[in-house]
Amino acid sequence: MKAYLDCYPCFLTQTLKTARFVTSDEKTIRQILDEVGLALAGRSFDAPPPVISQAVYRIIAARLGVQDPYREIKKACIGQALSLYPRLKRLIAESPDRLWTAVKLAIAGNVIDFGANADFDLKRDVDQILAQDPAVNHFPEFRKMLDKAGRILYLADNAGETVFDRLFIEELQKPVIYAVRRSPIINDALYADAVESGIGEVARIISSGVGTPGTVLAFCSHEFLETYRSADLIISKGQGNFEALSDEDRPIFFLLKIKCDVVARHLGRNKGDIILMSSKTNSLPIPG
Repeated sequence: MKAYLDCYPCFLTQTLKTARFVTSDEKTIRQILDEVGLALAGRSFDAPPPVISQAVYRIIAARLGVQDPYREIKKACIGQALSLYPRLKRLIAESPDRLWTAVKLAIAGNVIDFGANADFDLKRDVDQILAQDPAVNHFPEFRKMLDKAGRILYLADNAGETVFDRLFIEELQKPVIYAVRRSPIINDALYADAVESGIGEVARIISSGVGTPGTVLAFCSHEFLETYRSADLIISKGQGNFEALSDEDRPIFFLLKIKCDVVARHLGRNKGDIILMSSKTNSLPIPG
């Protein structure tokens, strides 16, 4: 999925928000905004949004001298998600369809996003999504593919969401490789975030080799690409991974909450919709 002009103001909004996490110096923030604006003016928007985001956050990190502006926020999100873990585990245990409930919880965890959607209430949003029907629901296809799959690759998204991924992986009952980002970008999960969330107890954790907020294959490591190409089933979490992989001809299932108008329009759905979609059927008609 390529970027759209509508992404332009979003990049600037993310720049402003991230800079204010670190500094209150309005002059510094203005300089960062100016530099990001100039960088955006010179870039082609034929690239996926995660590629452009990486360039934006490199400018922010360099100007602020802070490699991981969201480090403390990520720790707080993981802590909050872990506090919900016993309750969510009970919900799955008491469900008539444990796998389906785990899928919906995995999607619910995708509300934890300081890029596209920082205005979330984790407990409230989880309850809301559990009561919500997916706008695209390819769960029967997912279950069939899971039954046949021997090699499962799970593409992580945000820290904190990692705890919800753990709940889902526990219900897959198959070996899973869990891929995280190589270096800090927004609040995306790193190796340490996955370990803190308990992922290491249920899956093998690897780095995708990228520092983009989405799995951009051109930037991925050789090790990751081998795993990606040999996987029988790929579970892709979040908008960034969808933006990077939506045109891929691989057995991918995208799990996400639509958080911006650009992705909503691209999918022909509505902002706020939840999605469980096979890559084989992701060309959807736009509602009239």
